[in-house]
Amino acid sequence: MRYGYARVSTADQKVQLQCDALEGAGCQRIFKDEGVSGAVIERPALGQLLTLLQRGDQVVVWRLDRLGRSLSHLIELVADFGIRGVHFVSLNEAIDTSTAGGRLVFHMMGALAEFERCLIAERTRAGLAAAKARGTHLGRPGSLRVNGRSTRGG
Repeated sequence: MRYGYARVSTADQKVQLQCDALEGAGCQRIFKDEGVSGAVIERPALGQLLTLLQRGDQVVVWRLDRLGRSLSHLIELVADFGIRGVHFVSLNEAIDTSTAGGRLVFHMMGALAEFERCLIAERTRAGLAAAKARGTHLGRPGSLRVNGRSTRGG
């Protein structure tokens, strides 16, 4: 079965443009989350869709950012689809994981996301090392003691 998923972040936005595109792409059933941020991982309609998926199904979105705002979350979802034998299609980005080219593009995005996470971790470690070398105290400040007792309740 070909399922569509549409999402808008605020109540004043309209989901109809996405629904029209999903219907035009042959989606038999469309799940809609309205007024739900993409940053929210637990979304009611997306949760319903995920419980229905079976091997051979397709999940179609109008644009990648409708499924999730975070690239790591998108990759996690699409990897889960792959494990379950479900294909993913993004209309605007022309990604279709049922084709070799679509899988390649999505794997390249995943590799870039992993690379970005590694760079962030390296910069964080370098920044902490530089701060420590300058004598900056890292971590929580020491507790304030008044008359030999901690003011933090300990």
